[in-house]
Amino acid sequence: MKILVTGSKGFIGKNLIAELRNQNYIDIYEYNRDTDSSLLDDYCRDTDFVFHLAGVNRPEDQSEFMEGNYGFTSTLLETLKKYNNPCPVMISSSIQAKQENPYGISKKAGEDLLFQYSNQTGAKVLVYRFPNVFGKWCKPNYNSAIATFCHNITHGLPINVNDPNIKMNLVYIDDVVEELINALKGSENKNDDFCVVPVVYTITLGEIVDLIYSFRQSREERTIPNMSNSLLKKLYSTYLSYLPEDQFSYDLKMNVDNRGSFTEFIKTPERGQVSVNVSKPGITKGNHWHHTKNEKFLVVSGHGVIRFREIDSNEVIEYFVSGDKLEVVDIPTGYTHNIENLGDTDMVTVMWANELFDPEKPDTYYLEV
Repeated sequence: MKILVTGSKGFIGKNLIAELRNQNYIDIYEYNRDTDSSLLDDYCRDTDFVFHLAGVNRPEDQSEFMEGNYGFTSTLLETLKKYNNPCPVMISSSIQAKQENPYGISKKAGEDLLFQYSNQTGAKVLVYRFPNVFGKWCKPNYNSAIATFCHNITHGLPINVNDPNIKMNLVYIDDVVEELINALKGSENKNDDFCVVPVVYTITLGEIVDLIYSFRQSREERTIPNMSNSLLKKLYSTYLSYLPEDQFSYDLKMNVDNRGSFTEFIKTPERGQVSVNVSKPGITKGNHWHHTKNEKFLVVSGHGVIRFREIDSNEVIEYFVSGDKLEVVDIPTGYTHNIENLGDTDMVTVMWANELFDPEKPDTYYLEV
């Protein structure tokens, strides 16, 4: 299948082409501002489907809106008619098409032109009025507030919010791409004459800003957002894509003593926390028990033994563990427990606890195994 993508270097085009290739679509005609315009004839003659994503968002002169959003659409459709190619045509429009501003008027004109083309030729057309699209590879300081906020906040630059109470309707780039590939396969989602991305989020501008600032703070707090919330998950993924290349990593606070070290890695209020424990050879750590706190231990390097004893019993239970055979050991409540390094090298244990450590209520009671 031969696919023409106009605006191939743009935000949506770049993401779409990447996923098309992932799905083994190999005959992709990429058309953008740098493409030799004479190639448009070859592409329109041969293509089986058109993703018309090219457009003008921030021109130097407002007259360029009509030239870019209507004029090139007209050229594209006339070229398809020239070669009697009635393949389906998808166009990227905007919810601004409902507004009486230069950008909206130009988008509406492009829509009308496509519907007329369909009536004249019988070609299938798919018009998407996208709301605000966000995700990786979107240009900051252009036409996406989220891209600008993510870029500026990750780079320590100020942001400007005129009205934090403005509600925004958002669609995520991966959801957009999934819908466009569904359209390619003939299973687009429609609402009357228009096609739609089925997953839309509504949130205020102020809430978006607060979330993005919380993502930056999460490094210091060793937390991650609630990934069961799909909007937060997608916003967080977007935020990370704007990190400066020299700031991909960040330090953790290592609590070091003569026994080794203990370092908190990830903390989540709803899923507990993960830590890394390093024990020196011959060292035993623990000898305590919990009422409600429970843990999971996973030795990933070295070897040792985890011992348990129910607090009112004399029977000691032993589990020998090693990084050569990864296994998780549950630490049940009501059992005092310890872990001893039996090897000649450091033993590294990944530890999960079902709750965050609260120094005011540690739920940890010393008792030798």
